[in-house]
Amino acid sequence: MKRVRRVLRRLSVGLSLLVLLLALAAGLGAIVPQPLFASREAAGEGTRRILVLSNPIHTDIAIPVDAESLARFPFLGEAGVPVGDVAARWILFGRGGRTFYLETPTWADLKPLPLLRGLTLDRAVLHVDVVGALAEPSPTVQGFDIEPAGYKRLLDMIAASFATRDGQVVPVPDVRYGQNDRFFEATGWFTALAGCNTWTARGLRAAGLRTGLWNPLPVSLTFSLTQFN
Repeated sequence: MKRVRRVLRRLSVGLSLLVLLLALAAGLGAIVPQPLFASREAAGEGTRRILVLSNPIHTDIAIPVDAESLARFPFLGEAGVPVGDVAARWILFGRGGRTFYLETPTWADLKPLPLLRGLTLDRAVLHVDVVGALAEPSPTVQGFDIEPAGYKRLLDMIAASFATRDGQVVPVPDVRYGQNDRFFEATGWFTALAGCNTWTARGLRAAGLRTGLWNPLPVSLTFSLTQFN
């Protein structure tokens, strides 16, 4: 019994140290900007408005519903996302772990296995939703005006995140949260250390914004966006 207690005590200490190190890394990741210096990209006409939507664990990138976005993502309407609805104003993109994302539409649906997969390793999916007008600024919505070149890079990054088969994107069959959204297979793998919020941050950096060096949580990402832009 004494040996078991010693092992458990060492495990407890080790886990506590791991949590402390991760907390320190997340804190430093929020206050160290990436890129380190602000972009010298010339300002010009035609800036585009994008939004970052956040909740306690997840962030989405929102782009306007317009001719450019509809032309860049024609497959959304074909897959049943109502981008042509007259009330549609924003297309939301978010990346997440396949099991957790598909099986946890609300906190009431939380189960141990999807949570475990979300904290370890899983295939990735993209969630696309369409919404109407959004009030900004608000505690859950940040808006940014970006240059046309940055906007194009953002769209390229989002498009490259969709997995394809025979040149076509791959919708996830029979799973959606409501009438306006759809899931698609995504490229790569999902881990808690490189998850939904680090994907959002990568897209925002492609757009020409500065984020923290590492942003695993929405609170660290929104903080860094406020500080560095």
